Amino acid sequence: MSRTLEWHRAGLCACALFAAFLIKSHYSHASAEDLRWILAPTTVLVEWMSGGSFEFESGSGYISKAHYFLIAPSCSGVNFLMTAFVMLSLKWIWTSPTKRFQILSLPVAAGIAFIATLVANSVRISLALAFQSLNSATFHRMEGILIYFSFLLLLFVLTERGFRIKRFFFPLLIYYACALGIPVLNGAWKQGLRFQEHALFVMIIPLLLITILQLASLPGKYAQTSRA
Repeated sequence: MSRTLEWHRAGLCACALFAAFLIKSHYSHASAEDLRWILAPTTVLVEWMSGGSFEFESGSGYISKAHYFLIAPSCSGVNFLMTAFVMLSLKWIWTSPTKRFQILSLPVAAGIAFIATLVANSVRISLALAFQSLNSATFHRMEGILIYFSFLLLLFVLTERGFRIKRFFFPLLIYYACALGIPVLNGAWKQGLRFQEHALFVMIIPLLLITILQLASLPGKYAQTSRA
């Protein structure tokens, strides 16, 4: 690998991280009106999945009066969008053999991450609506982490040439960096026990999911070894 190509890749990785920073900055100050570009298509999918009906209310988001349910800015899935974009762009930039494909990685990653976010977030919201009777902060936290990380792994597998369980630690590190690293840098640790509880769920649930996938892949490995 030439030094020029290495610098080119490093520069594009920096651009991807800066784009993620801009997304996060926009989201942290955005109102429901500012986020209609993602809330509106998400709501359409939720209506299709759940059969419910939502109306936009200025300053709040999309409301289902029949179910007393609100799709607010905090439900937009922008954090997952940022995480998926970072994971895909960094992976493709660092593995693409030519500068042209490396540059194309940024817009392609953004488009795929946006579509994946709409699907993942719509599934999460639809399940939350279906299990609305379990109105527990712990349940919603666990559901969100499990669905988002599952979709992140699925996105990683679908964009990989082969199913390699060891590579799951790359999306895991990206997820930890976005779900924990950024909040810590923003001072979320000052919330004390509340953030510690959230961080514990974020740390454990993805590891459990990867462990389950690892155990599920063992029979196939044993079968290949016996045939060899």
